[in-house]
Amino acid sequence: QVQLVDSGGGSVQAGGSLRLSCQLSGVNLDYCMGWFRQTQGNRREGVAIINSALRGSYTDSVKGRFTISKDNAKSTLVLQMNFLKPEDSGVYYCAASTLKWTSCFLQEGYYHRWSQGARVNVSS
Repeated sequence: QVQLVDSGGGSVQAGGSLRLSCQLSGVNLDYCMGWFRQTQGNRREGVAIINSALRGSYTDSVKGRFTISKDNAKSTLVLQMNFLKPEDSGVYYCAASTLKWTSCFLQEGYYHRWSQGARVNVSS
């Protein structure tokens, strides 16, 4: 059974940090995975993705502040978020692909399994 269960959301002041975790089951850990978010009034957007070589890619607005990682032994996907800004507030989803792509992209069409979402609120 495929399950992606995320945790770690919450409220923090600007400049603070949060760590999101996603417990994975029933997915191939070598396929593309990532974190997406939906901020108020906007469509869901890709934040960070990681490939089978554990190489991460990030949307420009989070580069240098967010780090994606994966622990295959624990079947866990993590997003470490530092220097948070109010515009980072939203609902964050972890996602996994069920297909083996030659490259991983920050576009939700490449991902087929989603978590329930974790809310992040950053106050100024």
